[in-house]
Amino acid sequence: MNIGVVVFPGSNCDHDCAYVFQDVLGQSVRMIWHKDTLPGGLDAVVLPGGFSYGDYLRTGAIARFSPVMGAVKAFADNGGLVIGICNGFQILLEAGLLPGVMVRNTSLNFICRDVYVKVENAATRFTNRCESGQVLKIPIAHADGNYYTDPVTLAGIKANAQVIFRYCTPDGKVTPEANPNGSLDNIAGMMNADGNVLGMMPHPERSAETLLGNEDGRLIFLSMLSAFGKTEQQSRLVRV
Repeated sequence: MNIGVVVFPGSNCDHDCAYVFQDVLGQSVRMIWHKDTLPGGLDAVVLPGGFSYGDYLRTGAIARFSPVMGAVKAFADNGGLVIGICNGFQILLEAGLLPGVMVRNTSLNFICRDVYVKVENAATRFTNRCESGQVLKIPIAHADGNYYTDPVTLAGIKANAQVIFRYCTPDGKVTPEANPNGSLDNIAGMMNADGNVLGMMPHPERSAETLLGNEDGRLIFLSMLSAFGKTEQQSRLVRV
């Protein structure tokens, strides 16, 4: 599987994502500077976490205008697989590739800790290695993870089964107390109507191998591989 990881000024999880795909899962990785375009032959694009452009103006609001984003949008429009993690999710929202916006956490504090999320839809290219209702333990690290949209849009998202992850208790109960940032309907991750673009606030790359004490996040990446009929170590190891 050929993965492109986009690097914006202020990205700080780009190499983490590249490491998981290349060194943990044995896939080919290309690092793509935000001023460049996407190379041909990619199977998936990752918009990583971090603080693109220092989070000035609004998280993701400047990154959406980076030259590479036109190519990312075209890639997604043509059915290419795109995952945005944390700041990458914020960029997808600002770019209109996903509906809604991110606002400040209700606590107005930066939150960095493990949370639990419930897999609401396991029949996707990002969750096919999970079970419906499965609870994953994945860390978050953000100050603007409070997802919001209007009631009509929310109803459509829910009707189309686009909500992929919801914040929950360790035993899978979706409660206000389990919501770390005030996100509408406890939404922790969602995809577009076509099912090829996923945005999620938790960081699966930070929980993808036992060395980190938890590999629940690995299931998201393994699901992406499975969507292409790939398994670990089936692709040439390349990183440029």
